Parts: sequence; C-alpha cells; structure tokens
Amino acid sequence: MRPDLVWLGDRCKMKMIEGGVTAAKGFSAGGMYCGIRKNKTKPDLAMIYSAAPCTAAGMYTSNLVKGAPILVTKRNLTNGVARAVICNSGNANTCNADGEEKAWRMCEIAGKALNIDPSDVIVASTGVIGQVLPIEPIEETAPLLASSITGDGSSLAAKAIMTTDTVVKEAAAEFEIGGKTVHLGGICKGSGMIHPNMCTMLCFLTTDAAIAAPVLDKALRSVVAESFNMVSIDGDTSTNDTITVMANGLAENPEILDGTPEYETFVGALRAICINLARKMAKDGEGATKLLVCKVSGAANLADARTVAKSVICSSLLKAAMFGADANWGRVLCAIGYAGTGTDIHRVDVSFRSKAGTIDVCRNGSGIPFSEEKAKEILTQDEIDILVTLGDGDACAEAYGCDLTYDYVKINGDYRT
Repeated sequence: MRPDLVWLGDRCKMKMIEGGVTAAKGFSAGGMYCGIRKNKTKPDLAMIYSAAPCTAAGMYTSNLVKGAPILVTKRNLTNGVARAVICNSGNANTCNADGEEKAWRMCEIAGKALNIDPSDVIVASTGVIGQVLPIEPIEETAPLLASSITGDGSSLAAKAIMTTDTVVKEAAAEFEIGGKTVHLGGICKGSGMIHPNMCTMLCFLTTDAAIAAPVLDKALRSVVAESFNMVSIDGDTSTNDTITVMANGLAENPEILDGTPEYETFVGALRAICINLARKMAKDGEGATKLLVCKVSGAANLADARTVAKSVICSSLLKAAMFGADANWGRVLCAIGYAGTGTDIHRVDVSFRSKAGTIDVCRNGSGIPFSEEKAKEILTQDEIDILVTLGDGDACAEAYGCDLTYDYVKINGDYRT
C-alpha cells in the first residue's frame, strides 16, 4: 500500500497530505517574533483563525499547577464554540499573580485584531514557569500577525510555538464522509517535560468536518488516550499541556453523529493524525537520538497493555541502554515487573526491531542466545521497536518515547538561562 494512505475501515481510506493546521477549508495561520524570547531569530507568537465559527473541544494537563491560559481557555470553551487560537512561546504564564488577567488580555487582543468575540479565542502559552508575561509585545504585534496569516501558514505557526523542539511538527489528511472530502490537520510542540497524564504538550487541531461539540469532545478524548497519553520523554508532566480541536463544517458533509460509521471514520482519521504527531514529538525529545516504540501484545486487557507499554517506555535505565545501543533486555522485564499488572513474567517474550532487522532476546521470561553484533546494528538505528508479548490474552497497545542522552541533562541544566 502507498505510505500516504491509511485504511480507516473496510472501504474507507485516508490520504496524508501537506498543509498541517491550515489543510482544512477556511483556516489560516501564521507566526512571527514579537519580543518575548531573547532569540530574535525565533518566532514566538502564533495565531490560527477560522473564516467560519467552529465547534470546539479541549483537554488539559492533570497537573494541579495549571498555567493561567488553561483556566481562561476552559472557560471560553464551556459553550463548545471557538474561532481562533493565540499562543506565545518563551513564557508559560504560570504561577503569576496576574496570569489570568494577562491570558484574558491575550484573548481580547486577538479578538480585536481578528474582529471576533474574545470569548471565542483559545489562548495558550509555553516556556519558563514563574516569570511575569510581558503583554506589551503581544499587543504591538498581534494586529500585524492577524493581517499576515495565510492559508499556507501552518509551518510558521508551528515554529512560533516551539521551545526546545528542534523540528516543526505538523500533519494533515483528507478522507471522505457522506460523499464530501473532509480535511483534518494539526500542529504540536513538545520536547521535554512530557509524560502521559494528558496532554503532554501543546497541540492545535483543525477540521472542516461538520460535527457537534459533544461528539467532537468524545472523539478527542478517545483518541488522546491511545496517542498523546502514550508518550513519555522524561516523566515530568507540564503545567500548560493543552490540546484543542476546532471544526468549522465547511466541508459541508452531513453532520457526524455518535455511533455511526461516519463517526468511526472521523475517529480513525483523528487517531492517525494524533499518533503521527505523537511519534514526531517522542522522536524530538530533548537530546534524543532515537524514537522508541514499545509494542505490547498478548495482554489480558487494554488497561494492562497500556500500563506495561508505558512502564517500559518510561524506564530511565532502558532509555539509557537504547542510547548506548545495548540490548539489555533485562531492563525491559524489570519495567514489566514493577508495572503492577500481575503479568506472569515466565510467559513474556521480548524482541528488538528496526530497519536493520529483528532480534529475539528473551523467551518465556528467560534469556536466549543472540548475536550481540546484530543487536548493536539493530539498536544503532534512529527508530527502534521494543516488542513485548505477554501471553495473558489478546489486548495490545503502543507507547512512544526516546533514548536518554547526555544532552538531555545539558539542555535542562541551563533551561532558564
């Protein structure tokens, strides 16, 4: 099958396309430098706008310490309606006495610049915690940014929300619903302070599908559980994690209803986009050189499969071993053993796989002879699958992470300065 095609069902397929967050009809975006970051070559203010009102849904960090933008965005999305996104990088606007005031002011600034109600604006911030957000640069730049957003400005917006990220993260797809071509796309940022507790980063999704807000919310929650909530870079859950989705209905498809084949098609496309972005985020972990994907099969149930996959991908010892291309499979079993699922460790099989091949290293909970040279060749690749078979049932799950390198400590040792 062509790599740009993904099957969503027996007869429906999704095509991966360019365009990111502006792939859907009626959406425009952009980003530019406004003066929050010290690095003047890096854009630090992003904007996304829909030409038509949207139904909308969002999910947020589980951290008890929440960035002020989250509190404001949650209030704004109470009615399930949104029209635009404004997001700055370089300052998280978290743990500040005037945080909510500044976050709401960003909504007002964007609303005025775009001629929309400020309560229809999603606001987000990312960067250093505990530093007062200067609002003046945003006030001065937002009107110019609003006048410069375009239908191909996804990458500019994606760059503007990056912090320690090294690559732009965007994805988009098109598929058919009710005889109409529907588009779905998004951008995200996330490289450190990432752990599967919802939502592990900032992500903004857009679609031209017609779908009611409660149905959109259900779809988002179901997909996040198997995509972004299965990512871990370093075990730290951020204070500003946010994912939102806006749907403006400009594809003119019959409204997607819960429990229908059309709903399943939409969820399948949303899942594919979110997993695509989740993998990109994991691969770009701070200091990372390799994407790690733990694929668990044979679990007693889905909860156990997810728990084991996350336990393995979160193991600092395993992550360090993968950095060194060391086939230390005992660290995989160790992580399974403390996952708390009650797995019979004597039935566990482990293999490592990459584009260089596959090697079996453990059968029925015990080591087996294998070539260290072949294992080293497999583990020196930039994408590695850790294959775990539990032998407890039929459930399966995937988790996404990266290796742990010297550079992770370097990056976080002087993050503020």
